[in-house]
Amino acid sequence: MSEETPRSSPATTNMSAAWGRVTAVALFVVCLTTVAIGQAPSRSFLDGSRSANARVLSPELFSLVQQKRGSSKPLQVIVQFKPAASANTIQKISRIAGTRTQQLNSIHAVASTVSLSGLQQLSNDPAVAYISSDHSVSAAGKRSPGAVSGYDFAETTIAADVAHTYGWDGTGIGVAVIDSGISNHPDLQDSATGQSRVVYNESFVPRTDTADHYGHGTHVAGIIAGNAALSGGTDNDGSIYGVAPNVRLLNLKVLNDNGNGLDSYIIAALQRAIQLKDVYNIRVINLSLGRPVYDSYLRDPLCQAVEAAWKAGMVVVVAAGNDGRQNSYGEQGYAWISAPGNDPYVITVGAMNTMNTASPADDVIATYSSKGPSAIDHIVKPDLIAPGNKILSLLVPGSKLDRKFPGNEVDPTVYGGNSRDPRGYFVLSGTSMATPFVSGAAALLLQANPGVSPDTVKARVMKSASKSFPPYSMLMVNNKPVQYEYDIFTVGAGYLNVQDALANQDTVRGSALSPVAVRLLSGQVRTKGASSAIWDKSVVWGNSVVWGSGLASGTSVVWGDSVVWGDITVAGTSVVWGDSVVWGDASATADSTDAAENLAATGD
Repeated sequence: MSEETPRSSPATTNMSAAWGRVTAVALFVVCLTTVAIGQAPSRSFLDGSRSANARVLSPELFSLVQQKRGSSKPLQVIVQFKPAASANTIQKISRIAGTRTQQLNSIHAVASTVSLSGLQQLSNDPAVAYISSDHSVSAAGKRSPGAVSGYDFAETTIAADVAHTYGWDGTGIGVAVIDSGISNHPDLQDSATGQSRVVYNESFVPRTDTADHYGHGTHVAGIIAGNAALSGGTDNDGSIYGVAPNVRLLNLKVLNDNGNGLDSYIIAALQRAIQLKDVYNIRVINLSLGRPVYDSYLRDPLCQAVEAAWKAGMVVVVAAGNDGRQNSYGEQGYAWISAPGNDPYVITVGAMNTMNTASPADDVIATYSSKGPSAIDHIVKPDLIAPGNKILSLLVPGSKLDRKFPGNEVDPTVYGGNSRDPRGYFVLSGTSMATPFVSGAAALLLQANPGVSPDTVKARVMKSASKSFPPYSMLMVNNKPVQYEYDIFTVGAGYLNVQDALANQDTVRGSALSPVAVRLLSGQVRTKGASSAIWDKSVVWGNSVVWGSGLASGTSVVWGDSVVWGDITVAGTSVVWGDSVVWGDASATADSTDAAENLAATGD
């Protein structure tokens, strides 16, 4: 196993000539905004006493304007408008913004290119609510090295196989896969008609088709919806199948052949899912992708877009990210949740290692699985965990991942075939792979209970999740033993259990927003929910039931006096709780680990 090595971040493609490079942890330092200890972020907090220009621009854009950097190169930005802004005003501002303009009506915004002078002009317009960079987003998957032995135990681990025996297979439910595309595969066809269950295809990446040339989106789709047609069907003990093998899929492509895209592509895809919701009964959206947190979820356009989908009645499931090994300043992977997984309305999923057995008893946390709380807002994440290591799913022959890692192809003898048969399956690891297990589980719950809300689905999968963990595990990272504690910032509410989630019939009233972590003056860390959230005062959804008493306390770095909570400082500021340097002299962006392109061997 080896540590992932930071590389140049695609999120700064349009500003790399003007901005310096620092370590990835410094990103959280640069982008922090002060939050008083014991308080949750609020709209009024975000609209503090700073200048109008500073309130409208994101921290990184404000720094550019202040230092007059990058004036010769257009910037890719997303401009959010105030609700009262008229269509004529938006058109006028779009003309100012630049040549590339894309309407993002679901969040009352446009994506554009803009010069530095145009950026200053836009920031002074009273119709503009907020301007942020159109950041690069990458797939949250990473390769798993070595030969494949045995078969895929993940469905058995989460009891999806038991759900299938009761007839739950996702029939009638539409799941939108926002990823690198979905290519044709026998396991995604209807077993009776032979017709593809991918009922809609659209690419939001300019000048590309909807096929999966990277090989990530098809793998994700198979975990959700594969019916094992190529490996003997779901009745075959060695077969490779998905959690909801009869759902309908919508292929909304937002990642290019290298597994990278932009915020605006994803927002446009989410917007299309909202438009098509009733046409295809889209109830679930899978986002096995992410990027660093640059801003509060209250202003981040990507987070605003996933909230729009949630408001439209869809369960949004997002990868936690693969930065659980980050330890540049002793933070031990805490505070590295990716966006939009930092949004409290979505279900954010971390990854477990099944240890190649069907029993969950010996499973351990995947060392790369990102931990909470989220940067800036301190949201308790992930919400739960699912299998995400060495997951067998659909192969796209000749895709970039296949060409780069041909050893990850699954030999047909694994599922009872002949070694000379065409190969149709592939192994990948990452929170990208854990996320579709939860999306598939959500589809089964919605098939069984068509009228329930996204909040009910989130609450039920969290409450029913297994909470039987050891206090900690000693895991090897880069050939060194590292202690991983099973607290709520590592495993959320626990390990997905599909059978128990289907059996849960609790009624949910109110939202299922993930709570905020607060550090009291005494130094103790506590969680605080929104007034409308179901986690706070309800007997059914109290902390001891949803998270379990063993997960809500501990001795790890996140609970004690450490860099995560601000007692050890970096350049005079803490990583999570302390004062921000955004409005001071700092002017740096960050290199980040691109988990899709920098596929270091992990083994766990």
